[in-house]
Amino acid sequence: MGLPAGLLPKEVKSYNFSDSGLLEVFLEGPCFTKFDTMALYDTNFRANLSHRSLTAVQGLSQEELFLWLPVKDIIVDDPSSGLILIDMGVAHKQLSLSIFEEPPDCSTTTSELSWDTA
Repeated sequence: MGLPAGLLPKEVKSYNFSDSGLLEVFLEGPCFTKFDTMALYDTNFRANLSHRSLTAVQGLSQEELFLWLPVKDIIVDDPSSGLILIDMGVAHKQLSLSIFEEPPDCSTTTSELSWDTA
């Protein structure tokens, strides 16, 4: 198992993947989604893609304690653990891989997102 399908939103317009491993994803515009907390994708998302990681991420921020922190890396060290590591430089967190099973909806405003966890 590599990376889960739900790391990128449903609203991806197009993407490029280079031989060097650079993944570039293009959206219609910036949009919000939620994982455990709110996340913001820029119009352009870039990262170096390998089997179990997205490194040198650009274009994704995660809200933590009322601050927006840029996501640096997304790593699945051990798929059998069921965890994914989100590295925001000054903060790290491990989340359940199950959160990322399906591509999330993405919206131009946070008010359109449902926080229902049931």
